[in-house]
Amino acid sequence: MADNLKCSNCNKEATVHLTQIVNNKIHKVDLCESCAQKKGVTDPQGFSLADLLAKSNLTQGLPDLQLVCSNCGLETADFRRTGRLGCSACFQVFADVVRPVLEDMHVGTEHKGKVPEVALTRQNSQAKLQTLRDSLARAIAEEAYEDAATFRDQIKAFETAVAELEATEA
Repeated sequence: MADNLKCSNCNKEATVHLTQIVNNKIHKVDLCESCAQKKGVTDPQGFSLADLLAKSNLTQGLPDLQLVCSNCGLETADFRRTGRLGCSACFQVFADVVRPVLEDMHVGTEHKGKVPEVALTRQNSQAKLQTLRDSLARAIAEEAYEDAATFRDQIKAFETAVAELEATEA
């Protein structure tokens, strides 16, 4: 484990590290002790969405809410028992049930994704290079040749620095 991992919920130092493999995909969650206890995941037997649903106060108000997915036929009782949705249409049908649980499990409900640092650096470099090239083209079009020469020199210096960086990474 890497040092100083932050809690997925509150950004305190994580002391509980969970790894769950579902359909051959690894899902990792890092939690501080208090968030792990709040989520009820300090039990060595592990946890699942079904367990969280069962422990959640959300399920107390659902018995009279009988939802059925028109696409796959999954019913509220099946979803609560297994903690799994049957198809992509289930996300819409069971949204009112799933959203609060996910908000409690994660920070928000919107996936923001992650970009590897190398890819982010490369993407930023490409954007900066394109900006310099656009500025060079504008300067040439406006016949501002001194500015164009400056942009040309900046482009060459930037391309040299990027090439050197890539050579050290390889």
